[in-house]
Amino acid sequence: PDWASYTIGVFICLNCSGIHRNLSGVSRVKSIRLDFWDDDLVQQMKNHGNWMARKHYEAKVPPFYYKPQASDCVVLKEQWIRAKYEREEFTDIVTKQQKSPISGDRVIYLWKRGKDKGNFQKRTFRLLEKEGVIHYYAKEEDKEPRGVIHVSELNATFQPEKIGNPNGLQITYLKDGRTRSMFVYHKNGKDIVDWFNAIRAARFRYLKIAFPTTSETELIPKLTRNYIKEGYMEKTGPTQKEPFKRRWFTLDIQDRKLLYFKEPLDAHAQGEVFIGHSDYGYNILESLPPGVKGNKWNLGITIETPERKFVFTCKDDQDLKEWIVAFKEVIFKPMSPQDYTVEASLRRKQR
Repeated sequence: PDWASYTIGVFICLNCSGIHRNLSGVSRVKSIRLDFWDDDLVQQMKNHGNWMARKHYEAKVPPFYYKPQASDCVVLKEQWIRAKYEREEFTDIVTKQQKSPISGDRVIYLWKRGKDKGNFQKRTFRLLEKEGVIHYYAKEEDKEPRGVIHVSELNATFQPEKIGNPNGLQITYLKDGRTRSMFVYHKNGKDIVDWFNAIRAARFRYLKIAFPTTSETELIPKLTRNYIKEGYMEKTGPTQKEPFKRRWFTLDIQDRKLLYFKEPLDAHAQGEVFIGHSDYGYNILESLPPGVKGNKWNLGITIETPERKFVFTCKDDQDLKEWIVAFKEVIFKPMSPQDYTVEASLRRKQR
């Protein structure tokens, strides 16, 4: 790292330095290379450092709480930094006095995108952790929920660029056997990140009950996940004679599914493709079948499954390479017992 917070005594990256600058009452930032450091500040860094800071500020981070990675969106990074250093949510002093405020039942008002008209409307969401469900209501005074989402079949991932809001969150779940996506946001960064972590807490509770012998280390990656690859490709039909049409694709490595939509913010997927292991009749080819030509794009990918071939085209070499790498990561990943269940379910639906 080329930056440091000399008041906290930690070294930080360029992206985090910008967030630390907004915590003027808590964190003061200097460049390691460009700014002058007097002896007292140098000694301050020696006396503290990142290891000591983690020991203090991350003493009691709940296992379900999401720790952002370098590729994550700004709101996750900012709220993680504020939770640690500004609010000191995870120090021994705080956690000895109170239970984590994130877990448990929770009510929040979110702006939800309508699945037809596309405008965002304020809706009430109620998370019932023990029951493992989220209820959402069209109107605050409604007694019956407009919809029920089961935590067992849910994923949540931040999608600020797709939704067009820095606090945009995509909630994906199964409804009547179909994959349904809901797009929401909150105007306050802390509130949307707290809601996200409350979902993770409810998922953690469910998974510990459903898989009692599985370790926490194995359960944590299953709480929520980012999709390994998303973007437009063109696709043709099962005979490969149908016209190629541009569709939005989402590749989910955990469920081993490739979903495609007419547009990125569509509520329902038009179709789903299960991608099993290479040992069981699944393969990825960086080519089109003989005689097949795309519409606007001609850089081809063919997914071979035991039932049929799925044929796609990409817009450029970079996109093609990224899709191939992502598909191979899925196809060489060992299959779990749950994967066989998903595969069988999709095959039944496609008959």
